[in-house]
Amino acid sequence: HVQLVESGGGSVQAGGSLRLSCVASGYTISTNCVAWFRQAPGKEREGVAPIDSDGTIKYADSVKGRFAISKDNGKKTLYLQMDSLKPEDTAMYYCAAGSSCGRGYPIPGKGDYWGQGTQVTVS
Repeated sequence: HVQLVESGGGSVQAGGSLRLSCVASGYTISTNCVAWFRQAPGKEREGVAPIDSDGTIKYADSVKGRFAISKDNGKKTLYLQMDSLKPEDTAMYYCAAGSSCGRGYPIPGKGDYWGQGTQVTVS
């Protein structure tokens, strides 16, 4: 049974920081692509940052220089360090993992798994 569980969300003031975590159980993140997505109310889900199966990291332009994605394969945990947060970063943040990857992101519907999300609110 595969499960991804996010934590670390919360409410912060603009300019603040948060660190999100995503613990995977029943799944190996070391050889698959993993990523953070977010979805703000009334907006489509967007990719924030992926780590491809070969370790390649990318960032959405909107978070470059402010967010950092990392993972600890031994702990089966994915992280997202978010600094210099802005109100426009307010969203539900989801982690995802998959064995079929496109541009580093797990391809929906092709063996992907998702967490339940953690809310980030920046005021």
